[in-house]
Amino acid sequence: MPGNTHKSRTSNKVMTLFVCFLAALAGLLFGLDIGVIAGALPFIAKDFNVTSHQQEWIVSSMMFGAAIGAIGSGWMSSRLGRKKSLMAGAILFVIGSLWSAMAPNPELLIAARVVLGLAVGVASYTAPLYLSEIAPEKIRGSMISLYQLMITIGILGAYLSDTAFSYTGNWRWMLGVITIPAILLLIGVFFLPNSPRWLAAKGHFRDAQRVLDRLRDTSEQAKRELDEIRESLKIKQTGWSLFRENSNFRRAVFLGVLLQVMQQFTGMNVIMYYAPKIFEIAGFSNTTEQMWGTVIVGLINVLATFIAIGLVDRWGRKPTLTLGFLVMAVGMGILGTMLHIGIESPGAQYFAVAMLLMFIIGFAMSAGPLIWVLCSEIQPLKGRDFGITVSTTTNWIANMIVGATFLTMLNSLGNANTFWVYAGLNILFIIFTVMLIPETKNVSLEHIERNLMSGKKLRDIGTKE
Repeated sequence: MPGNTHKSRTSNKVMTLFVCFLAALAGLLFGLDIGVIAGALPFIAKDFNVTSHQQEWIVSSMMFGAAIGAIGSGWMSSRLGRKKSLMAGAILFVIGSLWSAMAPNPELLIAARVVLGLAVGVASYTAPLYLSEIAPEKIRGSMISLYQLMITIGILGAYLSDTAFSYTGNWRWMLGVITIPAILLLIGVFFLPNSPRWLAAKGHFRDAQRVLDRLRDTSEQAKRELDEIRESLKIKQTGWSLFRENSNFRRAVFLGVLLQVMQQFTGMNVIMYYAPKIFEIAGFSNTTEQMWGTVIVGLINVLATFIAIGLVDRWGRKPTLTLGFLVMAVGMGILGTMLHIGIESPGAQYFAVAMLLMFIIGFAMSAGPLIWVLCSEIQPLKGRDFGITVSTTTNWIANMIVGATFLTMLNSLGNANTFWVYAGLNILFIIFTVMLIPETKNVSLEHIERNLMSGKKLRDIGTKE
């Protein structure tokens, strides 16, 4: 009998990890679609003979679709369930990837990128939500962190794929190869269980119990969690009405918006989308050098994410963010100064790359993952769905603005001034962090909510007194 119990527990743990891995695979596709355009864009520009403005729209059209996808995901995941939403996202990934690879002109490529954006918007909302509801409490944080890590691995994978295809210049294969993991995700989602919380919300308590029995160590643990879900469902989501009626909730929503704007206007996604262009500006005129430089960018982004995972619960959110913004400001500022002076020697080129990589480390260890953590922590339970939908949508709108303006800024302000602008914004974000951002380390969500709703200053809602 004890042997059967042990076997059952092992089976349940394997099932849980399989479920979480498949859901996190959505993060991999998210990263692949973000990263792939960086290497493909120079070849697309040459093949279609497009202007800088058209290139910006090829890049930013995906973010436009993602904003729409994020807005609709709350309704879809509530009505259809997390599993079917992930399935819809996987189908959109397949359609968008194939359409992008076969697009005969820039206009249809932009349309295909919008479809991919819809998929990314669905994935960015639904996958972390599904993971938070399916994973046991003791590994929930690491499973959601796995999703964030998969995004950076996806970006690196896209850069490696782009580099491999760059020798032939075949951008259609760069875009089309993403269909393979998209199909794997689609197949895998068929085997995922529905979220027990969603099943319970729809009144299907027996089905929710069966899912939890498959995913938890003991039936007692599964029953206890279902009882907690029943209790939490008594608190109804009243996001829009709460937003209209409660000024304290509005403060939390606006802080979530500010956090996402801060993340996007660090300039990180400029690096993600236009890395080969930036290496060209830094003096690396050879396409192979530019592509391998882009791979190094992706690798550093992955490795530095582990710094955030190690520091977030040790140092806290606020000091880690402050240090990250400072590192990014210094990296962008020095890079801008070098572009102003002129990068002539190989030594200057490599120093410029070092400053670029320092900027990426600053982002990956701070604003990259921590903004998402904070946005989920500061929203009160009754308005959490609404607040996170607003902040996620803001992320993609701000992302689109950054992607649609970078080349225009280079052409109108010049290389050095463009990087100085981003350096200045990062200094501004240090001030915002000190003045407005709360420290939420080791503070319960309920305590944060009580402080917020009692009218405490935003920077103080994480205090325990």
